[in-house]
Amino acid sequence: MQRRSALKSIGAALMLPAFNPSIVTTPAKPVLRVAHITDVHLKNDLGAPSKFTRCLHHIQQQDAKVDFILNGGDIVFDMNKENIGTINKQWQLQRSLMKNENGLPVKYCLGNHDIWWYEDGKGEALYGKKYALEQLQMPKPYYSFTQQGWKFIILDSVHLDVDDTWYIGKLGDEQFAWLENELKATPVEMAVLVMTHIPILTATNLIEDEIVNKWTMLGGDMHTDTSKIISLFYKYPNVKLCLSGHIHLREKLVYNNVTYICNGAVSGSWWEGNRRETYPGYGLIDLYADGSFDEQYVKY
Repeated sequence: MQRRSALKSIGAALMLPAFNPSIVTTPAKPVLRVAHITDVHLKNDLGAPSKFTRCLHHIQQQDAKVDFILNGGDIVFDMNKENIGTINKQWQLQRSLMKNENGLPVKYCLGNHDIWWYEDGKGEALYGKKYALEQLQMPKPYYSFTQQGWKFIILDSVHLDVDDTWYIGKLGDEQFAWLENELKATPVEMAVLVMTHIPILTATNLIEDEIVNKWTMLGGDMHTDTSKIISLFYKYPNVKLCLSGHIHLREKLVYNNVTYICNGAVSGSWWEGNRRETYPGYGLIDLYADGSFDEQYVKY
């Protein structure tokens, strides 16, 4: 019996394929590499133009080539409190830098500082979101596109509150219905990346200097329709990644298998150093054909 078992073992070993050193398993390569910049707050002050130029060059000099940039809003310093002359100068600077210092395609969403809600602008043809949409040649503030097997959904998260005095984060009924239809129409095997300006879900706003006995979450700091959006995403497991900015703090949060990343600001603390413990930087994201991704926050 022992002899028979030994012969069987020898026979099985002889049937194993010979080792071939020329056959090497290589890791999968990403189908796309994307840079996520947000909260640039560009103006001709505090060295902002030269620092933003440095950031754009840093992105374009990555060893593994970046395919395109996702700009998460707050493109210019502030349209909320400025007259049309100052706004025009900020956008002229934006156009000039992007033309002369950047060779990559860019996809934008609007931030709260890209919307003209200053009292002196009321009645003007470009009041509200119209000015920024015209500058960026965007027909609507929310849209989608596909590239290399991934679907990108860019949402408009900034809206006036019911009393029209300040902004809150939400989609509204019309945009939510559009989002629902977009996800329904997306093949189940196609991974989805969502970008907003205001975070859909975040814990960054729990970081306060002093808490008495409760935390306060403002409607302008996180989506007020968070629960509704999360319930929608739960129906579509191909939603993999949600990018945002607005808070100027770096955070990575996973809920229901969706990763929510709030990246730090290109401007840091509005061009005056770090925002708390988060230094000025941008997100670098490698997207794979199977819906997985790698990401890092890069100091430029």
